[in-house]
Amino acid sequence: MQIILLDKVVNLGNLGEIVKVKDGYARNFLIPSGRARRATEAAKAEFEAKRAELEKAAAAKLAEAQGLGEKLAGTTIKLTQKAGVDGRLFGSVTNFDIAEELGKTGYKVAKAQVRMPNGPIKTIGDSAVSVALHTDVVVDITVSVYGETA
Repeated sequence: MQIILLDKVVNLGNLGEIVKVKDGYARNFLIPSGRARRATEAAKAEFEAKRAELEKAAAAKLAEAQGLGEKLAGTTIKLTQKAGVDGRLFGSVTNFDIAEELGKTGYKVAKAQVRMPNGPIKTIGDSAVSVALHTDVVVDITVSVYGETA
């Protein structure tokens, strides 16, 4: 299926590009999330009429993400979890826990934006985590996990 991208999509293309993707990817993800439209002649003409407006909105989103990224870069958040004497946690620290803690400190971050390269944190100590605020803005933060004996 041919679609017009209404936003930058990682590994696919930039705003305004016409790309061919699998039908299910377009129908189930790109079109419902507002990132793309079917590439019909009417849609192409409508897109060209709105191109400047869409580019301005995309630039504003990028600028907002960059501003938040500058504030968030290098931040350390502290979490306390129940742990055993050997430093292993009963359970784990997930992207949901990190997003919730960032929300408490004033940064509005969705759990899908928190990228944990090594999976959930299962030990006490400091871990590096990435937060993808935009496709072009990825910042690193430190998560310090402290143990609480049961």
